[in-house]
Amino acid sequence: MTTSTTGTDTLTRDALAVLQPGFAGTTAPDWVRRRLSEGLASVALFGRNVATAEQVTALTAQLRAERDDLLVAIDEESGDVTRLEVRTGSSFPGNHALGAVDDTTLTRGVARELGRRLAECGVNFNWAPSADVNANPDNPVIGVRSFGRDTDLVARHTAAYVEGLQSTGVAACTKHFPGHGDTSVDSHHAVPHIDLDATTLNERELQPFRAAIAAGTRAVMSAHIRVPVLDPDRPATLSRRILTGLLRGELGYQGLIVTDGMEMRAISGTYGLEHGVVLAIAAGADAICVGGGLCDEDTVQGLTDALVAAVRSGELPEERLADAAARVRALADWTAGMRRSPALEGDREPEIGLTAARRAVTVTRTGPAAPVTGPVYVATFHPAANIAVGDETPWGVGAELERLLPGTTTGSFTGPDAGARALEAAAGRRVVAVVRDEHRHPWMRTALDTLLAAGPDTVVVEMGVPQSAPRGALHVATHGAARVCGTAAAEAVVAG
Repeated sequence: MTTSTTGTDTLTRDALAVLQPGFAGTTAPDWVRRRLSEGLASVALFGRNVATAEQVTALTAQLRAERDDLLVAIDEESGDVTRLEVRTGSSFPGNHALGAVDDTTLTRGVARELGRRLAECGVNFNWAPSADVNANPDNPVIGVRSFGRDTDLVARHTAAYVEGLQSTGVAACTKHFPGHGDTSVDSHHAVPHIDLDATTLNERELQPFRAAIAAGTRAVMSAHIRVPVLDPDRPATLSRRILTGLLRGELGYQGLIVTDGMEMRAISGTYGLEHGVVLAIAAGADAICVGGGLCDEDTVQGLTDALVAAVRSGELPEERLADAAARVRALADWTAGMRRSPALEGDREPEIGLTAARRAVTVTRTGPAAPVTGPVYVATFHPAANIAVGDETPWGVGAELERLLPGTTTGSFTGPDAGARALEAAAGRRVVAVVRDEHRHPWMRTALDTLLAAGPDTVVVEMGVPQSAPRGALHVATHGAARVCGTAAAEAVVAG
């Protein structure tokens, strides 16, 4: 491990303050605790750091024993992207389901209950909500993480979510600025381009961020996307025109700007991790998210060294780094002052997530069919998971239908012969076919064709964005794949 800038001088402390690193394990590593005493002001938790709510509470207490005003960040959108419930699936249905219900009071209540659970675990900074307008149905990374494709709907639910979450003392981080919805490339792998004209960008992509700013969002996360109408050369995370000129200047935002994960290939594979971090701070970012992949002390040291060296060489103005560090500390002060939020003492709504999931379900009957009363075969068609969601979180309706309909069995399928293999596995039993984003996957569409041709009484459950026309004797659209969405879908299948 290098140690060239280890110490507590002001420049080094400021460099450490702007980092939001992840780490391995369910207890605080010695190196993290040491860095907290040297100036590190934030840490990030991921699924690998979570076993139980009680364990997370103990972990955050262990960290705060080193620094009481610590920012503990997490990527807990609920729905598809959950860290607290990474092994079981989320108790909250996610943005798209909330947008389908279109009740801002419900959205505010869901965010408030989520915030209470985070606060009780010692987490005070949530990288949510997604304010992206899902304008491109082929988007591989946003989908059900968006409230929808209608700009006004996304704007009002983004504001409601921010208000509900922050009422509990947990800072909201509205993302992914200036809007990741109209992409067909996942920025975990490459730099997406959004070729919009200025009018469309202003009237569609930016409106939810304006609503979030008006609602008082304490943080905004930048996107690793290139928007030529704003900056033809650099992605938003590294663009002074976008972060300082547009977000700070034109939109008047004065809170914290945090980057999306800098280890994502859109940045690290194009600019290099250390140089990318320097460019982001210079562009106007205040905090650096790093560690979605494993982040260790050498990474933190290397980034600290890079920031210090950039200041000393004149590449990064010292006052810009100091300003960024001051904004991080200001957010930490706000969260510390909100720990006794009245919302934490108010009436609890432990079942509000399931209530929301049930309200989000839409059922379409395309023809006469017998009710589902006995054991069925559940065929789940699995698309490839994106990195933001991960593939460790369970989803589907199989477990719940096994409970509701004893004797039910399940199987998972993917690829061009998925339908034929599912039909063979069903062995003449009635099939419940579970899909996600059928419109994006030709093989999935073919699999449904096969099942429906052989069994017109097949039930179809769509757990992604219901873009394709409903089909199947009974079509159940959940607008999400969280655990509660599976429960609500299974109930709808049995109710018929």
